[in-house]
Order: sequence, then C-alpha cells, then structure tokens
Amino acid sequence: MPSRFFPSAARASREGLVAIGGRLTVDRLLDAYRHGIFPWPMQPYEQMLWWSPDPRAILPLDGMHVSRRLARRLRNGQFDVRVNTAFEQVILGCASGPGRELGTWLTPEMIAAYVDLHRLGHAHSVECWQGDRLVGGVYGVAVGGLFAAESMFYRATDASKAALARLVKHLRRKGYELLDVQQWTGHTGRLGVTEISRREYLRRLAAVVDLPITFGDRLEPL
Repeated sequence: MPSRFFPSAARASREGLVAIGGRLTVDRLLDAYRHGIFPWPMQPYEQMLWWSPDPRAILPLDGMHVSRRLARRLRNGQFDVRVNTAFEQVILGCASGPGRELGTWLTPEMIAAYVDLHRLGHAHSVECWQGDRLVGGVYGVAVGGLFAAESMFYRATDASKAALARLVKHLRRKGYELLDVQQWTGHTGRLGVTEISRREYLRRLAAVVDLPITFGDRLEPL
C-alpha cells in the first residue's frame, strides 16, 4: 500500500532524500518506517528531512559479532539488562553526554516524538544497569517484523554492545526478521552490520512489515 505522506522511497534522490518538511506525528512516523523512510534532520535543523539511503545498513539477526569479552560479561551478569523501564532516559543518553553513538541529531522535537511512540507501544528500549545507575542502552521502533534501531549510548565499557546483543537475541526469539540500522560505520561494521541495496531492503521490508509480532515488556532469556 502506498504511503499516505511520502513519495515512494524507491524514487529517493541519489543521496537518499525522500522529502522535506512535515511534523513528527505518530501517524507520519509509523507510515515512514512502514515504507523504508526515517527522519534525520541536518543543521541548522530548520526543517525535518526524510531519508531512504542506498545502500541500507542492516544487522542480520544471526550475524552479530560478540567478542569473548562481551560474551563473558553477559554470562557473568555484569549488567542488569532490562526492557522499557527507562525509555526517556535512554533517548536522552543518546542525545547528549560522553559515550553517545550517532545520537547528536536528536533534537527536542524528535525526542518528544519518540517518547510519544514509546507511550503508544511502538518504540522500545533495552537498558543496561549497574545497581540503580543506567550505564547504557539502545532504542528503536518496532513495526511488524521490523525493528529499526535508532541509537545507542554507553557510560560503562561494553554497555551499549551488551544492550544490542540482548536486543538481537530477543528479536530473534520473538520472530522478527529485519533489524535496520540505517547507515554503515566502521564501528557498526565490527559488530556485524552489513549493507544491502535500497531495492533489496524495500523488498524485505514489504515481506515482514505486517507480521503479527509483539515486542513485549520482558526480554527473552539468554
């Protein structure tokens, strides 16, 4: 079904730009993710920009690279990993402070929009805690069998990677089929992120976006 708000992502510009402008309403955001589009403003942040890059970066759900050190920390329970207990704290951690990873684009308008998505059950966070201190996390948007990971942060070594590893295992056991991370970087590449063409991404997305999958409020066990 065509998007209610956007031209086809398949006709995006060479740089991946689909559209300019438009408010960050829940309906518009969900429609964007369903059609392979995401918001990403650029300075001076006067208008929202909507993107569908080519190539597109994904993390295969059976392909995350977990180092021996990280695996040991997960087994030893160094982090208390929780889900959806501190969504707003996670997104604020991604937006500012040391250890943010690709989070500087998070404007106050975007933070408010994703918090609204979370309150309505469409956006989720996986958090790493040490005692009562939040030391890392990742958040994203779930639509059908798609999980679009938006950003992650850490305040303790390997905390964001631990959150991502638990997210991947949770998604796999819940039946998700596509984990989108939008753009490849050297850092994400070391975690197993790979690139596919926009055409291939949109094909995979169309096949999974209507799957009857619920994220839930408990992590699947290790």
